[in-house]
This record gives sequence, structure tokens and C-alpha cells, in this order.
Amino acid sequence: MTLSSVRTEPHGLTLSGLPSNYVGSAALSAMTLRVDAGDNDPHALRLELDGHPVDGAVDGNTVVYRPGALPDGEHKFTAEIPPDFLGFLRTGPGASETFTVDTEAPTLELTQPTGITSYRQPVTLRGKTTGAERVSVGAQSVTPADDGSFEIDLPRAQTGADVVAVDAAGNQTAEAITATIEQPPIKAVHVTAYGWSDDGLREDVLDMARDGRINTVQLDIKDEDGVVGYDSRVPLARESGAATPIYDAPAALRQLHDMNIRVVGRIVAFRDKTMAEWAWQHGHSDWVIQNPSGQPYASKYGPIAFTNFADPQIRRYNIDLAVEGAKLGFDGIMYDYIRRPDGALTQMQFPGSTESPTVSIAEFLRESRDPVRDAGAEQSAAVFGIASTRPEEIAQDIPAMAKYVDYIAPMVYPSHWNAGEYGVANPNSQPYDITLRSLQDFHAQTQGTAAKVVPWLQDFSLGVGYGPGEVRAQIDAAKAAGTNGFFLWSPTVHYHLTAGPTD
Repeated sequence: MTLSSVRTEPHGLTLSGLPSNYVGSAALSAMTLRVDAGDNDPHALRLELDGHPVDGAVDGNTVVYRPGALPDGEHKFTAEIPPDFLGFLRTGPGASETFTVDTEAPTLELTQPTGITSYRQPVTLRGKTTGAERVSVGAQSVTPADDGSFEIDLPRAQTGADVVAVDAAGNQTAEAITATIEQPPIKAVHVTAYGWSDDGLREDVLDMARDGRINTVQLDIKDEDGVVGYDSRVPLARESGAATPIYDAPAALRQLHDMNIRVVGRIVAFRDKTMAEWAWQHGHSDWVIQNPSGQPYASKYGPIAFTNFADPQIRRYNIDLAVEGAKLGFDGIMYDYIRRPDGALTQMQFPGSTESPTVSIAEFLRESRDPVRDAGAEQSAAVFGIASTRPEEIAQDIPAMAKYVDYIAPMVYPSHWNAGEYGVANPNSQPYDITLRSLQDFHAQTQGTAAKVVPWLQDFSLGVGYGPGEVRAQIDAAKAAGTNGFFLWSPTVHYHLTAGPTD
């Protein structure tokens, strides 16, 4: 009997870690090949890559090898147990795998869609790729035709999303969808819920529409007191008593749409006396911004006026109202008071917050964007004029916010600027100069995003009498600054808007 005839042969080796037969650049950089030694001594394993010995690291009963960078092409990895010191050959099988490295990304040519006038409009994306096995936008993907052409049907425009081409090895090429909603310049006036319910004020607004002086009405959904001006079905609006049937929203939308007038629904987001008081009284103290002693933060708007933008329930409440408004038929949703209160941050607490107020506000817009657009409406944000130069003062970072809106609506009211701001000696008496220079700054702040700039302009008197001339000066300045129109603000819903050559 020979020695070899009584040897117990070890179990074979097992190789794992190869992501697929085709390995792309991302998978290659992370690839870790593992050889389970079975009953063998892992220190005795011999590894080869393309016929050349390589070294692995022993980890328990496993040998680990990370190839790192490899040239494109076919490669073979082998692991085996060499003959023992007596020359006996191991008859347990070794392990080997052949794989192909391909790090060249596919090409992608995207034709940006045109003629998109609403998020209620389906969109077909077209383009061409070479080397890709699929092209996707979010969860939707298609297989390119033999010539590389592709079409992807989307239920709405996906502004800001990426079209991604992926090849068999997992290499990707992405191109952003930069197409935006195409609308003529906005000519809008602000109307409160009570203003629309008043026959005389409503008729004045409709006369402006009939005369072509406006093409858009901004109608309040939730106002500065937190009152939702129609019979909302949002549960929290009803439970808190916020829902108040001041006007008939579906009827208002039908009337304005029949006149080819677009309607933007304004939601005063975090200045919300109704919700703050109700939440505090019903055991939801975290829904309210607090002072260092844990009591509601008092501001110039009252002893308890601001809800906590960092709280998920408060965020969801505002987004639910926005989505409801979009489904009712509002063409756009504009968030106002999307900020922290004025005052020192050291005197404010935001329960549950894990980030700065500035970041949190921008993240709220990110969270809201897709639900609002999926419901068919554009999203915008009204911001302070000072936000372009002093973003931390009220937590409005314009470049960060602009990534998640269709347009930024800065409130550049001349009466709200200090003397000498932007080099204008008396802004309230120089409406053209201060409007032009401040809006030029907002254009610079939104560069690199798809967001337009549509300012709020002043049609009220505060310190200086304002009439048709002052209103016209601001409109002319806004056009000279390259904005996409204007919103006029009058708290009394009385406007001095006359037809003019820049309309």
C-alpha cells in the first residue's frame, strides 16, 4: 500500500466576488476576489492572474485578492493548491474564472424636449447612444434600437433629472434634462381668499384679465394666519380648523381657466398661527419653533406664529395642501414664508433638526418638488430681497433653493430696502434703480440652475406714495433685468396696473 493510496483528498476551492463576466470601471475599483480554501491550508494557495503569480491576503480560511486597475480586455484568475512537499498532487479541483474588463462608457446624445407648457403634459424623450444596453430616467428604462436610437415616454417633464445610458459592464453616461416649462412672461396680481370672495374686488381682477393687463392670478391657498381659504380635504387642515370655505376653489379655477388665465396658489408655509396654536394645545410641541426655555418662540407676528420647518408632520401638511391644490387645477404652487423667523438663532430651537435652518429649508423644497410636479403644478418660492446677499439672516440660500423650483420670486419692494443699498441713495423714491440692481443680483444667484426669476413688485404706499408711475417703473426695471415677468402685491387687492409697451 502506498502513502498516496490512503491520503484523504481535500475539498476543492471555491471562488467568489466576480460581479459578472463583464466588469466595468466602478465594479473593477471595488472588486474583491475571495477564494475559500475548503479543507486546504489557505497559506498554501497559489494565485495567478493571466498566468502571472499574484499575492492575496489570508483572512481566516479565505484568501482575498483585490486586482485594482486592469487594462480592458479578457483576463483569467486562477487559484490552486500546488503539490505537497512529498510531490503528491492534490486531486481536489482548483478554481478559475475568465472575465472581461470594459471601462469605456457608452456615448449618449439627448435631444432636449421642447414645447412643454405644463407638468400635466406627457413628454417623449429622444436620443441616441452607442454601447448601451439600456437607457433610463428614474425607474423607467428602455432598450435602444439596433442603431442606438431610443424613446422614453414620461408622464411629465422631468426637469433636473438625469437620462442614464448603461452598458453590459455597468459603465454609465448621464445627461441632465434641462428643458423647462415654456410660458410667456407672467403678469400677475395677488388676490387673497377674502378678496376673491368680494364681488367688487374679484370683478376688478377679472377686468384686468379681460383687458390683457394680466395673464395670471395668484390666489391664496393658505394665508399668513394659517387659514386655508376653501373647503380643503386635507385631514390636518380640517382637524385643526384651518379649512375655511371663504371661496369655492374649483369654481374660481374654472372661471379663470375659461379666460385662459393661469392660477398660482400661494401657501404661506411656516408662518402659521392657526397650526402653531392648535399643535401646542394638542400635545404637538415639536411642531412649533421654540425659545431656549422650551416655550413657543415669540416674534413680531405674535407670541406663537411659526411652525417648525424641520418637523416631518409640518412639512407633510404643507406638501399635502400643495398637492391638493395642484390636483384641483392650480397651475403653480408658490411657497411664501418659507424661512425661519427674524431674530437671533441663539434664541430659537427647532426640535428634531439635524441640520442648519438654511439647509433644512432647501431640503423642504427638494422633498416637495416631485409630489407637486407629479400632481401637475410648477413649484416656486417667494423669498426676501435680502436673501441674495444675506442668506443666513432668514435661512434662504438662493442657489440651494433654486435647484428645486421652477422660479424664484424675490420680494424686491423698494420700500423694504435701506438707504444706500445697491448704491441707491433712496430706494423707495427710486423704484426703477433698486428693482433693476437687486434683480441683477438674483439672476447671478440662480445661474447654473433651471430656475427663472419672477419678482414680487410693490403696489402699495409705505413712506412714499405709489401709483401707476411707480408700478410701471418697477415693471420696466424687471424686464430690463431679464426676468420672466412679475407679481404685483397689494394687501388691499387694489392695483394701479395700466397697459404699457413693456407688457
